[in-house]
Amino acid sequence: MAADHDHDHDHVHAEIDDLARIEALRTEGVHRAGDHEGPFSLHVLGLGKTGADMITSIMRHQPEGFLSQEGTRFGALAVDIGDEDLAQVRDAAPSLPSERAYVRTVSLPVPSHAELSYALNRYREFLKMEYPRYYWNPNYEPWLPADVAIAPSDGHQSRAVAKAIYGSEYYQGHEIAEALDEFSEQVMASQATPLVVVAFSLAGGVGSGIVVEIARHLSSIKLGRRPWVVGVGILPSGADPAEYRDGSLFPVLNELDCMIDTEKNKGVMAVWGDLYKNPFTGGFFMVDQDDVQAMTGDLAATHAYLDEGVGAFLARDASVDLYETLKALNWLAVPADAWHPAIRGEQGDRWINVLAPRKLADVASLGTSGLVKGFSTEYVEARVFSGALADADRDAVASAVAGAASSRVDPVVLGMPGSDDTVSVVIPRASKLDLAAFVPARDHYDTLEWDDKLLLHSWLLDLGVMLCEPSIRFDGMGGECIWGCACWVVVPHAAIRGEGAQAEVVEIAAELGGPEPVAPFVTG
Repeated sequence: MAADHDHDHDHVHAEIDDLARIEALRTEGVHRAGDHEGPFSLHVLGLGKTGADMITSIMRHQPEGFLSQEGTRFGALAVDIGDEDLAQVRDAAPSLPSERAYVRTVSLPVPSHAELSYALNRYREFLKMEYPRYYWNPNYEPWLPADVAIAPSDGHQSRAVAKAIYGSEYYQGHEIAEALDEFSEQVMASQATPLVVVAFSLAGGVGSGIVVEIARHLSSIKLGRRPWVVGVGILPSGADPAEYRDGSLFPVLNELDCMIDTEKNKGVMAVWGDLYKNPFTGGFFMVDQDDVQAMTGDLAATHAYLDEGVGAFLARDASVDLYETLKALNWLAVPADAWHPAIRGEQGDRWINVLAPRKLADVASLGTSGLVKGFSTEYVEARVFSGALADADRDAVASAVAGAASSRVDPVVLGMPGSDDTVSVVIPRASKLDLAAFVPARDHYDTLEWDDKLLLHSWLLDLGVMLCEPSIRFDGMGGECIWGCACWVVVPHAAIRGEGAQAEVVEIAAELGGPEPVAPFVTG
């Protein structure tokens, strides 16, 4: 990927002014779990091959302290189109005690054109089930062309097709609907505090194609936004096959950006309602592959290395490291003048938290971790799991972290209990423009024809919105209506492109007086 892309964009990050507040993380450990916190149970929804691999790795390489505390459980639901990559999950499941684990797989079947067409033609009925006052748009048509290619179960599906297959199965009450109910019941029945993770590839058609729907169904509908739901997205690698470097990363990042960045998300909800509120209530991690790929020189080895490292961060010591990291991110996201212990921080445009796991011996490979050169944030933390952390190792970790990002306070290197000599680095609060891959993905996207761009989208297509294209009705806004009517989002197209200053989308919504009556919740 374009790791040498300079940090020369004209965007300005809003710094957290209260330096003492940031220092409190470093000097006081305000995010460390107290005796009254925990234990925690980890529940993973794994999407596509990447999600299935992550679940399998946790079960096969059970991290130190995994399921170590009374009352903790592990829950996993792996979802894919076809069954080719799900058998590994079922094979690994018996390695866990059945009374403390729930593991299930769902293979979404590849439909015929006739079956998919039937489901897509019913989509207004499906949306009516979610929106009691849904506006029955007379312009609705299926977002997929009638002759769209549907790959076999072991092939590469486009995001738009993957969305259609998932929606067809979910809204018609097939296995995935029942499995989500069962998974959610397992989460809510946990004696320990549940932490829910949604793991997927940011480049894979299935994972990134269905996450925008399944995450909101799980978080907002099934779980009622009560437990923390955390996204873990794996960035594509320069060594990936060509179909994973098709420009889809640009709409993927923008769909997530308009979900998670509070101001942009308000601009979506202004038109489409609160069921499109950010489903990732606990935050979002991204994992870069290229620095590890440069070290291993083998893509399969890279995947295995990162699966084990990310899985260890999520699951070791009964997930206390994940919990403490989420507390730190929430601490950073709430300004000092608004702080209250019962507040969940609202994410701004710097919603990306880079997670970089390494073996201690490989820490020099940290590189830029997928960020542009010169990236700066407020606080960076590395957790080293070693029996006794030597000063030389601490210095090596601090040096590697400083090479990836600068911070307002010195990077924190925590020596944690453990004997596997591994490191988990979290670099918080990056924007999409801080990713080295963003501009190249945008440049690739711009070379494509309209029909090809459509197939790279997923979120909001059922509402008639192609997010990354300009609105045809409201100058300067984003979200082209694929039906030629007035579907849109109250987000400036320049903000979607990552060009020019970030606009205050809420003010724009007020000035425009809201959407025309083509959206849910609008009465005649």
